[in-house]
Amino acid sequence: MSGSDSSLPLIISVDAMGGDEGPAPVVAGLAQFLRKNPDVRILLHGPEEQLKSLVSKRKISDSVTIVDAPDVVSMTDKPSHVMRHGKNTSMWSAVDAVRDGEAAVCVSCGNTGALMAVSMIRLRKAEGVNRPAIACLWPSTNKVGFNVMLDAGADIRADEEDLLTYALMGASYARNGLGIAKPRVGLLNVGTEEHKGRAELKVAHEMIGDAAPRGEFEYVGFVEGGDLPKDRTDVIVTDGFTGNIALKTGEGTANFISASLRSAFKATPFSRIAALLAATSLGRLKKKIDPRRVNGGVFLGLNGTVVKSHGGADATGVAAAVTLAAQLGRSGFSDKLAARVASAAVLAQDNATEETALSAAKD
Repeated sequence: MSGSDSSLPLIISVDAMGGDEGPAPVVAGLAQFLRKNPDVRILLHGPEEQLKSLVSKRKISDSVTIVDAPDVVSMTDKPSHVMRHGKNTSMWSAVDAVRDGEAAVCVSCGNTGALMAVSMIRLRKAEGVNRPAIACLWPSTNKVGFNVMLDAGADIRADEEDLLTYALMGASYARNGLGIAKPRVGLLNVGTEEHKGRAELKVAHEMIGDAAPRGEFEYVGFVEGGDLPKDRTDVIVTDGFTGNIALKTGEGTANFISASLRSAFKATPFSRIAALLAATSLGRLKKKIDPRRVNGGVFLGLNGTVVKSHGGADATGVAAAVTLAAQLGRSGFSDKLAARVASAAVLAQDNATEETALSAAKD
């Protein structure tokens, strides 16, 4: 089904069983979400008998249809094992609902590697996409409060054409997920000077710049790691190896700072008083960097939209991931993303034709 058809209710497919704490936080998060979005319908995948009581307890039975899926993908399951034996799992069933047109978006808290593998096999890569990407939201000082970064770890490799595709997909996500009419796109490098970086980065730099008018985004050029939380860009493009390290480093640094602040404010009676006086400001800071607010990495480059929620997400985190899924579903994001990817393929073909013509002229 198309989320862009306003005459039909938006339907979101949710894997109930992928989280660290089982289905209870998922159902609680759905209850939070449905209080604010009563027009949305949920397909909830998992063992029917186990889910019935949880859904009934939260009084959301009218908005939730349970799809019986007896098996569960654990966090320790290898993607290869899931591909061979996972057809009866809640994850497989949730992805298939998008594949079969029964839902606009899939949400799962499950094993990232398995979810990407199942999504790629069941939804297939979109035409023109060589490597799908995971886009995450990075807290920043720009107007919407976040930057989009991709790839966050779907594939450790990326050549210049992959990076161009990531730029177009990231710009489309920022436009439809964050409401930024003309996103600013930057390419992550070891410096902002044009002579720095690997060969494929230099080629991608030119290709992304050429694609900016057609892709309806502004290309700001090379950016550095320090620009991730700044207001210089809205989208930051990199390969999955670099992106995943940056993401994990950022999460670890945020946890370190949070723990250090708690320790400092408990150190002495005077620091406890200071903490009370600064409670309002500390609350605002906590809200700004709260990872639950940005819970939801989006798989880009597939024939369907999949949102990966954190495995340890509580009800608030699950509600945030489903809210993001609803926003993307309502915008018709999947169709718009396919159009952007197609434009990347056309541009790449144009560049190849031009290079062939120049080579022939020289000969």
